[in-house]
Amino acid sequence: MQPIDEQGYVIVAVNSDTVDYQDCARTLAKTIRYWDPSARICLVTDRAYTEPLYDHHRQIVPNANPFANDAQLFALTPFRETIKLEADMFIVSPIDHWWTQFRHRDVVISTGCRDWKDRVSTARHYRRVFDANNLPDVYNAITYWRRSETAKEFFGWVGNIFANWSEFKKLIKFPDEVPTTDLVYAMAAEIMGRDRVTMPFSTYPKIVHMKRHIAGTRTEHWLDELVWEYQDLRLRIQTVAQTGAFHYHAKDWRAQ
Repeated sequence: MQPIDEQGYVIVAVNSDTVDYQDCARTLAKTIRYWDPSARICLVTDRAYTEPLYDHHRQIVPNANPFANDAQLFALTPFRETIKLEADMFIVSPIDHWWTQFRHRDVVISTGCRDWKDRVSTARHYRRVFDANNLPDVYNAITYWRRSETAKEFFGWVGNIFANWSEFKKLIKFPDEVPTTDLVYAMAAEIMGRDRVTMPFSTYPKIVHMKRHIAGTRTEHWLDELVWEYQDLRLRIQTVAQTGAFHYHAKDWRAQ
């Protein structure tokens, strides 16, 4: 599909048996628009669906492994330049400056994550397969690409790895039986050359991740342990102001 808009955000929202990702996507889109009223947003989902909140809608052919849906995004995006965001996040400060940072590459996958104290996380509990195989520490939750041969090649590898996982998993130690998007993106980045598709320096946008071993909580439901304040789309955790993309992980939090 040829681009019909210059730049914008793509949110993939395919509901599971337990999570209403379309509801997550609505909340995310509202937070994007709060900080940037002129932002263009495309919802990608698995059924015919329209809502005035979005400028574009695209229907995806769902895969048995929902992580593999990302392989279709290069063909589906209506934008010449795209930032894909995972649905279960909030935007809690302006992010329009990201476009300038990302344009150093044709493709940029975010590298590393932050904890709620705004420190680059050193937790490796969830990254065993990455460390064992010396793969780039990528998080697909923020991914940029522009219409280019590099992006076409990258998503071609993503589709190839997902489709032929039984063969690709033989190449790595401790492979997942069902590959995650992060792992497949990391393998595609390594095949292409990580310098072509990442910018892993300290000022680069990284999500705030609230999984237990990154947030430093005793349980996965951090809301029961940390004091949070959320007003006018500004968020503080234990009085610390949050910035950028906040991956809240506890899927029911947006309703509170």
